[in-house]
Amino acid sequence: MNKSINNLQDFGFGTQIRKSPFFDATVRWGAQGFSTYNHMYIPRDFGDPEENFWNLINEAILCDVAVERQVQIKGPDASKFVQMMSPRDLSSMKVGQCKYVILVNESGGILNDPVMLKIAEDCYWFSLADSDILFWAQGLAANSNYDVEITEPDVSPLQLQGPKSRDIMISLFGDSINDLKYFWFQPYKLGNINLIISRTGWSSELGYEIFLLDSSQGDDLYEALMSTGKVMGLKPGHTSTIRRIEGAMLSYHADMDINTNPFELGLDKFIDIDAGFDFIGKTALKEILENGIKRKQVGLIINSEPLEGPNTRFWDVKINEKHIGKITSAVYSPRLKQNIALAIISIEHAIIGNEVLIDHCSNISSAIIVEKPFYDSKKALAKN
Repeated sequence: MNKSINNLQDFGFGTQIRKSPFFDATVRWGAQGFSTYNHMYIPRDFGDPEENFWNLINEAILCDVAVERQVQIKGPDASKFVQMMSPRDLSSMKVGQCKYVILVNESGGILNDPVMLKIAEDCYWFSLADSDILFWAQGLAANSNYDVEITEPDVSPLQLQGPKSRDIMISLFGDSINDLKYFWFQPYKLGNINLIISRTGWSSELGYEIFLLDSSQGDDLYEALMSTGKVMGLKPGHTSTIRRIEGAMLSYHADMDINTNPFELGLDKFIDIDAGFDFIGKTALKEILENGIKRKQVGLIINSEPLEGPNTRFWDVKINEKHIGKITSAVYSPRLKQNIALAIISIEHAIIGNEVLIDHCSNISSAIIVEKPFYDSKKALAKN
């Protein structure tokens, strides 16, 4: 959706797609186009996506990611319930800690890959990718004996990402921000605005997620962050597809879905298959491991003219005219000066250095299978 906006009240497709608490502020600060994600608008266009990329990696950007809805699991059996949902061992997780988790169905297919926050001993949030986990979790609870309540709380995150993000956060919240470790969170206040702030983000850069706990204060929070940050280089922006693919960060519905299992994506370290607890999909995942995977995600360098934008369709990957898989995410990286892509292909062809053919945009181009991520493979920037 991209249109001239004269009246914010009339901007949209109707009430069935929700507007975030930051919606009006993003429009004032230059949002020109939106997509939908978890039944909400998400800003996807502030002008030039390459400029947005350079702003992210050189300075800092503020992104409205309120579409990352929270599913709250609360009650005496909350810890048991989230462990039943997740193949990752959560037994040592502390209050104030975040963990990346994979949620699968009984067949081992990926349903979502949220970051989970342990809010209290009896309360957890799943900060979601784009799928209806609220309904799934409520269905599980209704058909179990666990004493839990499953809700969507009034919580809306922003992401402040980029190398200048720490200095901006210090100017807003003081030096205590320096004590916030990677994948941990703390409660903070900005004036009368209650927040939870975590050292997480979807950029592969140094950054923070700022969880607003009262949607009526969304406009005030966005303006306060931009007002302080703009003199330090902060720009309004959106999550960068270029940086995401450079970092081989996964996007649900693109790089994975219900027909993809974690082992095909190299997510083995998040699956504690031999741990002494049961979880949904355990039997299926064990069987997949025993039989071996049939497909594998790989990185590709595509030998063609610079792509004009990210792919909007899955592109066929071939060897000798034989279909062996598909490109799921592709973009031109102005930093690497290469077309880079993520693809899922037949395991027998997933060999570093192999050459394949890509059928895209009525063109046939060669591509080389390479290691991923394409940049900062140790995630040192994000962990800094």
